[in-house]
Amino acid sequence: MRGLAAVTALVLLLSVTPAVAEPSDAGLRLPEPTGTFAVGTTSLHLRDDSRRDPWVPSLNRELMVSLFYPAASAHGPTKQYLTPAESRALLQDDGVTGVPPEILSTVHTNAVVDARPAGRARSLPLVVLSPGFKKPRATLSTVAEDLASHGYVVAVVDHTYENVATTFPDGRVTGCVACGDYGPEFWRKLERGRAADVSFVLDELTRSSAHWRGAPLLDASRIAMGGHSVGGAGTLDALQTDDRIRAGVDIDGTLDTPLRETGLSKPVLLLGRQNTYTPGLGNGAADTWEAAWPLLTGWKRWLLVEGMEHASFTDIGVLAAQLGLDIGADVDAERAATITRSYVTAFFDLHLRGEWRPQLERPSPEFPEVSFADPS
Repeated sequence: MRGLAAVTALVLLLSVTPAVAEPSDAGLRLPEPTGTFAVGTTSLHLRDDSRRDPWVPSLNRELMVSLFYPAASAHGPTKQYLTPAESRALLQDDGVTGVPPEILSTVHTNAVVDARPAGRARSLPLVVLSPGFKKPRATLSTVAEDLASHGYVVAVVDHTYENVATTFPDGRVTGCVACGDYGPEFWRKLERGRAADVSFVLDELTRSSAHWRGAPLLDASRIAMGGHSVGGAGTLDALQTDDRIRAGVDIDGTLDTPLRETGLSKPVLLLGRQNTYTPGLGNGAADTWEAAWPLLTGWKRWLLVEGMEHASFTDIGVLAAQLGLDIGADVDAERAATITRSYVTAFFDLHLRGEWRPQLERPSPEFPEVSFADPS
């Protein structure tokens, strides 16, 4: 029980979640988690005094992280999805007009702020998630909450200055310093930086010290990573550079940084749009997966989803549909969330818990949208 008490103390001490607004009267909501646990959340402000920021070299690297975990109760105030400043920045960057610019700050997740960890929440597997370029960490909340409801601790990282807006506990709101020139070296730098950020976050979450009092909550031998877009590409970088990360999911992310010639033997799931990542398309994006495929020497799957678009794999697809915005997808937004969550959870269940999932071995009648690619 000392471990659980320590986690509770950590949550109370380190929570920096902004003041909670009233739930959205516009009817915007995230899909409910599908697991048996209620979900708790807290926010961590981490500073890496050993590393200069890659985008603002005069400063040390600072990160905001949302932590989701199995909770003892679903009762209490839920997490505000975005701050007003973050909502304005995200909608402006996406060119969305005709809706109140702060509308996404009225949305709430399903996770209870500062909830007490569930009594059985000990030595749980840890999954780190990395969002797409310019996107807040909040946009992966649906996947994160669902994993937590199935008994995972999930850390979702905001990569500072690569996001349109990150709010810090002292009220600072940083913008996207990295935005601008997007040549090949830029994307490689971005992917390498994601891997470095995640390694630092793992250092902080797994070390037994006064800062991370909840170490018994985590099983440091069962760590995996996933990400969307460049966050997915950065996942493969992290798999190559950090031995603690056992397996990884690239969700719709082009691999701009080539894999090492020695290959990657860790389990990898490539999950992407059929209209972009089908082998042989010759569109650049699929080419990068084809180039990486022979170098993935361990367990691997290349899954294609028909009718989904890039944003369909994130909360943006669900919230856009509720706002009446068309992202071009043929698959219903809620259905897209179900597909994404099911395959991501199945992958981590297999490689962090050893639980066999048939949908990863053959086409599933439950998910006819998903097909297996074999580029060999």
